Amino acid sequence: MYQPYPGGGADPTGLTPRPPIPPSVTNAVRLMFVGAGLAALGLILEFVSLSALKTAIRNASPTLTTSQVNSAETVAIAIFVIVGLIGIGLWVWMALANKAGHNWARIVATVLFGLDTLFLLLSLARASAAAGLIAGVVTWLVGLGATILLWRKESSAYFQPGVPR
Repeated sequence: MYQPYPGGGADPTGLTPRPPIPPSVTNAVRLMFVGAGLAALGLILEFVSLSALKTAIRNASPTLTTSQVNSAETVAIAIFVIVGLIGIGLWVWMALANKAGHNWARIVATVLFGLDTLFLLLSLARASAAAGLIAGVVTWLVGLGATILLWRKESSAYFQPGVPR
């Protein structure tokens, strides 16, 4: 039997289309891109403070040879770069996935914010440079703002999958 192509713009899946992106999600995505920028800035600042790194390694372990200090510095730099790039990547990935309306991304972003909260609390418990602590608090505040915006009522409708008509 002949079935005509459905007309009138009806969705053949029977699902309602996703609503337009609400301002709260748009602002959360913007904050996530700010978080990526802060992570990049943090990575740059780590390179600016490299001269202090070798001194800190020597002060922490005065019995290390010059070769061991150089090796420890190289490992620390590699860790800074890897962690920094992962941080930037996670911010950008979460921004794009949340903008696309993936509910799993909202949940993952919230879990990542929870982990950042734990890391911030750990950094408060140890002695650290004031600049690093301030940067950590500012980044945490950006994550808090994005998380709150993602879970607002108007955001929740955007993250719901299409419902049958």
